Amino acid sequence: MGQQVHAFTEDVVKKVLDEWQSNPMRKPRIAKVTVNIALGSAGERLVKVQGLLEQLTGQKPTLRKAKKTIRAFGIHRGENIAVAVTLRGQRAMDFLKRALEAVGHRINASSIDKFGNVCFGIPEYILLPGAKYDPEIGIVGMDVCLTIERPGYRVERRRRARSSIPLRHRVRPEETMVLLNKELGVTIV
Repeated sequence: MGQQVHAFTEDVVKKVLDEWQSNPMRKPRIAKVTVNIALGSAGERLVKVQGLLEQLTGQKPTLRKAKKTIRAFGIHRGENIAVAVTLRGQRAMDFLKRALEAVGHRINASSIDKFGNVCFGIPEYILLPGAKYDPEIGIVGMDVCLTIERPGYRVERRRRARSSIPLRHRVRPEETMVLLNKELGVTIV
């Protein structure tokens, strides 16, 4: 099943902007930014990478465990192999601007899923503005994932009266493209 590339033409942009103008509840926003560095091994280097991620984002990251054992890679189930941090609000926007600068404000259209969420990779952490190379860590890359949602998504997360968001209220990939282009100056390739 192949990825479908979505049209990003002027008439699509105009239609989306008119929809947002007529109903402010339809305008999506960036809910959170998740940053993940997966080393694939535990040990002293993972602790150093955890400190690096805390320095880059300004928030304490959590350790992620391996879900299953892979003998070929020397990974055991339950072993810490990655660090991740979830950023929200102004801290998320500050980091996102630096991350987009590292990739040249360009994102592939295939990086956007059918619900409008975006994931892209940064091959080396030293590409982030203000980051300095640490020889003890070496070169590590990171995944940056943006969760984009409309106002009203809170009803899906509340404990009492579980509800689901209908497809008509989900964010479409075209809307994500327009949002990233207009708010952050991102070029969709």
